[in-house]
Amino acid sequence: MRYVSVTQDEYGNNLDPTAYVKRLPTIAQSLPAGARAFATDPDHYDFFSRRCVKDLLLDRVEFTDNGGEVDLLLGFRHNCWKHEEDLTIRYQGIRSFTLDLPENEPNWRLLREVVLDEILPAPGGCTHEIDCLAGTVLIACRDLEASWAEADCPDRNRSTT
Repeated sequence: MRYVSVTQDEYGNNLDPTAYVKRLPTIAQSLPAGARAFATDPDHYDFFSRRCVKDLLLDRVEFTDNGGEVDLLLGFRHNCWKHEEDLTIRYQGIRSFTLDLPENEPNWRLLREVVLDEILPAPGGCTHEIDCLAGTVLIACRDLEASWAEADCPDRNRSTT
């Protein structure tokens, strides 16, 4: 990622989206409408928000031929201790899709939880890089649309007494 910082040390992951968040007001003007709405959502990089992408788990990948243009749907499952909703991102006009996993294992289910992401302008649209605990996903597309839907989370309502 260009602006979002994700580093590791002996204590774990160090996550810092500050440089991206500061740069976002100038970058946002160049993003397609859907990508702009998702990237600039005030909850997106707020680690205490229920709509922060951190700790979501990729659990659905679907490619669709849309009249000669390839679309992609990524479904992210909630973490019951943090989120109340699942996230679905629909990418229109896929230009590239890159999956980077250790040892080039082609199974996207091995990515594990989302650490952070970054959306940047690109010719004809945008790129969306998603850094996970065990790899990254990089998508170049015309635009994207993100939507949240209530999740079934039985642990959330469990009594601790």
